[in-house]
Amino acid sequence: MSKPITEFIEKYYLHFNSAALVDASKGYVAHLKDGGKMMITLAGAMSTAEIGKILAEMIRQDKVHIISCTGANLEEDLMNLVAHSHYKRVPNYRDLTPQEEWDLMEKGLNRVTDTCIPEEEAFRRLQEHIVKIWKDAEAKGERFFPHEYMYKMILSGVLEQYYEIPRENSWMIAAAEKNLPIVVPGWEDSTMGNIFSSYCIKGELKPSTVKSGIEYMMYLADWYPKNSGGKGVGFFQVGGGIAGDFPICVVPMLYQDMEMTDTPFWSYFCQISDSTTSYGSYSGAVPNEKITWGKLDITTPKFIVESDATICAPLMFSYILENS
Repeated sequence: MSKPITEFIEKYYLHFNSAALVDASKGYVAHLKDGGKMMITLAGAMSTAEIGKILAEMIRQDKVHIISCTGANLEEDLMNLVAHSHYKRVPNYRDLTPQEEWDLMEKGLNRVTDTCIPEEEAFRRLQEHIVKIWKDAEAKGERFFPHEYMYKMILSGVLEQYYEIPRENSWMIAAAEKNLPIVVPGWEDSTMGNIFSSYCIKGELKPSTVKSGIEYMMYLADWYPKNSGGKGVGFFQVGGGIAGDFPICVVPMLYQDMEMTDTPFWSYFCQISDSTTSYGSYSGAVPNEKITWGKLDITTPKFIVESDATICAPLMFSYILENS
């Protein structure tokens, strides 16, 4: 079997962050081969960076067993799915004047670094359908998590008329088809969360119709012990922030607060991050700091790749797919 990515990085990625990338990739493969499961956490604008092109294949091939992501990453994969041709790339984004930024806003183009998400085509195409699903659930007295509502929308087929990229490039479609467990801490801080809030303010929906972040922690607290036997659950963190900080705490919460003293630590840890430790940033903390918080064991394989996740994650996922 040809392994072009493996051959390339093992030949040229020999020192510093590149060597850490190889070591972490090999550790991920070893963890899976030993029967372990893996959580991937997504912060930043990874869905807008089209990580779905390869993350979807990781999901289809059972290389990831649960995802934690921001509300933005949950929805932006679907926005790209239904409005890709309306996106605008701005390669000279560093040179834009305030007036040029205002012009983009007036055109309904919300900029994320070099990429503008088209408000009307992306947000509003989803809004029409997700609001109906929220209201239908509420009318039946039902409550679901944010990602479960998204799954319902995907699996209903109502979005298929809008697809502008191959469906195999959407990680949310792959996740919905597998009913992959997802936790979305801080979902309220997202476009769909803002839209939901507006309907609650107008009295058209109740806040309780969408399950909360506390309920996500309760869900994760149920999932983790059931899946941490044998080799255990690994933690692959893309970026920092709440997508990683929230789920990693389930271990000390179970051990310390629930007094479930047989709770195993996370059994693999890797973070791709450009954050540094010198600012008191938890996202930039070296993995050993997590030992003091009761999240990682002394023996947990620990890796940190201090680099750009949009460059490193696709390389690492390609290596993992070629070797496991």
